[in-house]
Amino acid sequence: MPTHSLSDYTSWIERTWQGQVSFTDLVTYAETLNSHPALCAALYRTWLQRNAGAFNSVAWFNLGVILFAENNLTDSIEAFQKALALSPAFPQARINLGLAFERQGNAEAAIEQWQAVVENAITPEADQNTGPNQAEQIKNLTMALNNIGRLQETRRQYQAATQALEKSLQLDPDQPDAIHHLIFQRQKQCQWPVYAPVGKVTEAALREHTSALAMLNISDDPAAQLEAALNYSRRKIPADLPRLSPANGYRHDKIRVAYCSSDFCTHPVAMLTIELFEHHDKNRFETYAFCWSPDDGSTLRQRILSAVDHYIPVHGKSDDEVAQLIRQHEIDILIDLQGQTSGAKTRMLALRPAPVQITYLGLPATTGLPGIDYVIADRYLIPGEYARFYSEKPLYMPDVYQVSDRKREHSPAPTRKDCGLPARKFVFCSFNNNHKYTLEVFTTWMNILRRVPNSVLWLLADNPWARENLQKQAKAQGIDPKRLVFAERTTPADYLARYLVADLFLDTFPFNAGTTANDALWMGLPVLTMSGRSFASRMAGALLTAADLPELITHDLQTYEDKAVAL
Repeated sequence: MPTHSLSDYTSWIERTWQGQVSFTDLVTYAETLNSHPALCAALYRTWLQRNAGAFNSVAWFNLGVILFAENNLTDSIEAFQKALALSPAFPQARINLGLAFERQGNAEAAIEQWQAVVENAITPEADQNTGPNQAEQIKNLTMALNNIGRLQETRRQYQAATQALEKSLQLDPDQPDAIHHLIFQRQKQCQWPVYAPVGKVTEAALREHTSALAMLNISDDPAAQLEAALNYSRRKIPADLPRLSPANGYRHDKIRVAYCSSDFCTHPVAMLTIELFEHHDKNRFETYAFCWSPDDGSTLRQRILSAVDHYIPVHGKSDDEVAQLIRQHEIDILIDLQGQTSGAKTRMLALRPAPVQITYLGLPATTGLPGIDYVIADRYLIPGEYARFYSEKPLYMPDVYQVSDRKREHSPAPTRKDCGLPARKFVFCSFNNNHKYTLEVFTTWMNILRRVPNSVLWLLADNPWARENLQKQAKAQGIDPKRLVFAERTTPADYLARYLVADLFLDTFPFNAGTTANDALWMGLPVLTMSGRSFASRMAGALLTAADLPELITHDLQTYEDKAVAL
């Protein structure tokens, strides 16, 4: 023990056992034992065995926090529950109990605890002159609401997530993280306008705190995307982190290349990259997969694990621990497949565990991260005049930036009847994720349907709220909502087969199709795109350029609309 001897600790235990230590002194001494959780837990258990009174609920809470930090979920849940049995109106205990249930995998129980905090509180008005108690009340409420919003988002309950975040921001408008999550939730539901103010959160504040990922759906301005990415980095990444890797690199017989991702499973990134892993020259390269992906048991995941030389799971490890592990393996080139997407380990990258660090595919934009040296691109994707809007230096591939899996399998073509499509009408389709849909492009799609009466638009039914909002918007624009046909998510093989029965793929803008454009072209379905200035708005154009189909690239919505009608 760095500050106290064993005899000193023994004395504290003895005096606590005899009831000679005040609770305030107990907490003060326990704080000096932070690096010794077992000793700290034993101290609190001694107090709880030998003392009774008003402070015991706090003692159980503190014990629960210690056990939770040690990932002892069963005992931490019991401790928080005992704290609540003594003090039912103890919001911090409910919040932490919810976190323990969440880590245990019991999402319903977690949300129930956080909802209880919300329901049992006397909601303070955000514009009142708040005192210490009311400030603490607001803090607990916003914490509970943000946890509800975060967990409901991961459960794809986007409407519930949005409602929780809006309530949180009405209480405390100064929450950049809550703002950027709210914007993305609105995008996923096609809830337009996404910049509708919330309480005191103005449109300007919403724009200021838009995440790099959400910005892809809003603007093709590469300068705005760079600023959004840099804003995130400035907020989240300390400027004084140590560099772990040697500046001059290593001298290995084989170059050690590590791919880092939370998407080594049935995910678009894995679907594109699998053959890349399989085709490394084993005589020149030694490949690693640092993985914090869910094990979905898929054939795709098994192919990845079989293709790399070293599979290294890092589930549950912190960014710092993963960075140290990468450094221990003396990785020469680290390839980040995340960017600023969900699951990213940005601090790990900022620690520079490898001498050369590259970003690829995960985020179709600049990352703004200080630890990334290069981005893999092609000259259509990032023209030379736009390279200054990237914090990374482009590494140009000779033809196209995007890799593909030539071994992907598809089911036999379904009938149009099986898909809920009319037999003799022209079928426009767009199977991009719903968050890529914008009011401007959707309005153009409705114009196309108006000008091509004998046609339908086949879309991805990503969630029921997006479907409902799209139908309402079609009706508002004078288009029969029945002309929108929605396809549920299905297996990769059945999804690919759908492209065999559509007539033309209509791309989104400013966030183009990436994997979906690749899939459509692979299956022989033409893709009509609109290219802008940013990475995300030039992905489909890059594929069409490589496929020698430049006539399917447009640069404004009117030309895009006219070409769709002509085709």
